[in-house]
Amino acid sequence: MDFEGIKLEWLHHSCFRVSNNKVTVYTDPYKVKNNYNDADIILITHDHYDHLDQESIKKLINGNTIIVAPEDCEKPLMKFNNKKVFVAPNQVKIINDVTIKTVPSYNLTKFSDGGKVFHPKEKGNVGYIFIIGDTRVYLAGDTDNIPEIKDYKTDIALLPVSGIYVMDAKEAADATMLIKPKIAVPMHYDSGIGTEENAKEFKKLVENRIPVTILNSIES
Repeated sequence: MDFEGIKLEWLHHSCFRVSNNKVTVYTDPYKVKNNYNDADIILITHDHYDHLDQESIKKLINGNTIIVAPEDCEKPLMKFNNKKVFVAPNQVKIINDVTIKTVPSYNLTKFSDGGKVFHPKEKGNVGYIFIIGDTRVYLAGDTDNIPEIKDYKTDIALLPVSGIYVMDAKEAADATMLIKPKIAVPMHYDSGIGTEENAKEFKKLVENRIPVTILNSIES
């Protein structure tokens, strides 16, 4: 998908390649098949296996890649010699002329059998609002439709839709109407968690008010 001078490509799940003629950003590496090795920046929202996949990172990085992640990702990232920037919610970093704002990402209503939410707020997981050129991209991470979302301003919203651990299609549609992006893109499905039907349901709920693009994987 081309939008206002940037190219947005979906690999799998919550893993995207966002680029223009100056910088290439990858998000939440998972199940990457091909060797790209062209990442300028990798943004990781939290330490779960489907967002921080070491084998996938190997296929994206080069000697100049900078990895941005929450502090509790430090141990699984130790094997990589790349520069790392560890973050917490509500911070702003500027890396390779990309402004990166971290935002909270957590559950309110998705509980494990033990009665605890899968992604507690106190863990410090993040979403990202990052600016490439003049385009603002929101990567939600694993989150529910939390109160903070109403204050997020973005052009492209990348939102989970699978339910179980994150927003379902209806919750993601409600979040989209709060954010009011120019384009919404569903994610967090079709890699063992959620299906394309979740994405289609989300589109049906939203598209008469906000444009929705369901991307095909570039690794299909």
